[in-house]
Amino acid sequence: MLTAAMEKILTDARETGWVMEPEAKRFFSLGGLDTPRFFWAKKEEEALQVAMEIGYPVVAKVVSPRTPHKSEVKGVRLGVQDSQELTTAFQEFSRIEGFAGMLVEEMHSGVELIVGAKIDFQFGPVILLGMGGTSVEIYKDVAMRMAPLKAKDVVSMVQSLQGRPLLEGYRGQEPIGMDKLSQLLISFSQIVMEIQPVMETIDLNPVFCTFSRALVADARIFLKKKPCGGLPLSLRLPLVEFQK
Repeated sequence: MLTAAMEKILTDARETGWVMEPEAKRFFSLGGLDTPRFFWAKKEEEALQVAMEIGYPVVAKVVSPRTPHKSEVKGVRLGVQDSQELTTAFQEFSRIEGFAGMLVEEMHSGVELIVGAKIDFQFGPVILLGMGGTSVEIYKDVAMRMAPLKAKDVVSMVQSLQGRPLLEGYRGQEPIGMDKLSQLLISFSQIVMEIQPVMETIDLNPVFCTFSRALVADARIFLKKKPCGGLPLSLRLPLVEFQK
């Protein structure tokens, strides 16, 4: 069930046509998905303060309505070690088109997966699970099922991945918590069912999976240009051309 705060996030994103990472993470956090500690800093002083509270090293990412693909504009810094590095990153990000601040969040690691959704013109909402990270477009190791998902669907999706041994504890590594991944995918698919009238695609990449967590480390929601009924009137977006 969408909360009023979740509905407002979608409504506020109608001018740009997509929900930027800070708000997308807040959206999914409100929907019960696990996210890291993060803060959208619009000033350099805010970024430095929150980094001290989180504790170094941190991740720094540019926030801009013009840059849905942050890595393509060098808008991501991993493992920022101190205030000097963070200040340098903020100043460099500020020169990126449409700069609207910096996302500062805690560092995490684990097996990288991608979780996504799209609306198929014939079958409706479809959920994607695959081996994630920057190499996802190269290996294309993904599985897709129609939403909503059940636990047996998650098992089937995982079993069809060529990278499955990495999830099961390859060469002595700790296996991921399948219960945590299953919970994330099922909850995600339920959210997708509710917002399908206004969504086009969703990317959660990467999702860091360990034995104890399935953590959404990045998120984007792209909205339809011509939504249909099925959600409250506040989410039926006007028929305008969005920037992508």
